[in-house]
Amino acid sequence: MPSTRETILAALHARLSALPATGLRGEVLPERVPAEGLLILRDGEPGEPEVTLSPLAFHYQHRAEIEAVVQGADRDSAFDTLCASIGAVLATDRTLGGLCDWIEAEALRPVDLAVEGAASLKAAVIPVVLHYTTA
Repeated sequence: MPSTRETILAALHARLSALPATGLRGEVLPERVPAEGLLILRDGEPGEPEVTLSPLAFHYQHRAEIEAVVQGADRDSAFDTLCASIGAVLATDRTLGGLCDWIEAEALRPVDLAVEGAASLKAAVIPVVLHYTTA
């Protein structure tokens, strides 16, 4: 039986995989970025939980990360569209179907990455905080 953490991360990955961009989980950046963009979900750190004793429960604010990457001539527009679609997916159900208490994305940190002999990449790490409780 998977842990609460794994169930929530798998549900988040499934939501991201429904977007037009290619969705991966915990993979290295491939040599080629698909035309529609690439999303890589990193499991991140659950951190130290707050604990309640009666009943015993552990309350996490788990920080996962989504890496968003686009490449091509129109990368600024494609990047903006991809990031907006991530925000829309998260906003449609902030509890991932009741699996967690709340999910929220933090401000992204975009960068332009030069690639020798190819169009440069536009990428960002989007921190996502998953609030959940487990026994």
